Amino acid sequence: MNKSELMKTANEIRKSIVTAVHAAKSGHPGGSLSAADIYTYLYFEELNIDPKDPKKADRDRFVLSKGHTAPGYYSALAHRGFFPVEDLKTLRHTGSYLQDLVTLRHVGSHLQGHPCMQHTPGLDMSSGSLGQGISAAVGMAISAKLSNDDYRVYTLLGDGEIQEGQVWEASMLAGFRKLDNLVVIVDN
Repeated sequence: MNKSELMKTANEIRKSIVTAVHAAKSGHPGGSLSAADIYTYLYFEELNIDPKDPKKADRDRFVLSKGHTAPGYYSALAHRGFFPVEDLKTLRHTGSYLQDLVTLRHVGSHLQGHPCMQHTPGLDMSSGSLGQGISAAVGMAISAKLSNDDYRVYTLLGDGEIQEGQVWEASMLAGFRKLDNLVVIVDN
């Protein structure tokens, strides 16, 4: 993609974030919007991924450490083709009034408040407590090295979570192990 196309895609992702959070009446739009350009660049330019084969063995991995920014992550995944963009904002009609739900951030949805890799295509790691993402990413990068695989592992952290001891311990291990296949991004 050229720069103009990336900028247009980032704007579409931003619109989807606002639409999804509004439809769900819940979510964290600020952190999602601040990372829209990062998600766009990673998912439309940098990552070696295939939405038609989301578990391809030699794909690059992405770990969202600041999991509460899931609306942005989901928007990027949807626009990249991992699932329909409509899932971000529409009611899913199941034939029962009690089972109709807004997809984003509602019980039973594949788009929970924090990403869950068991339910959402394209996710390499579930997100939970702040600070844990980099530890998972370091583990994935070590695994690639031990297996002689050449995929890269990317992780996105929020600026607040980098104060967690776990983040520093994972960072020190990454340096010690010389993980040149690990990319850590801090959304400041």
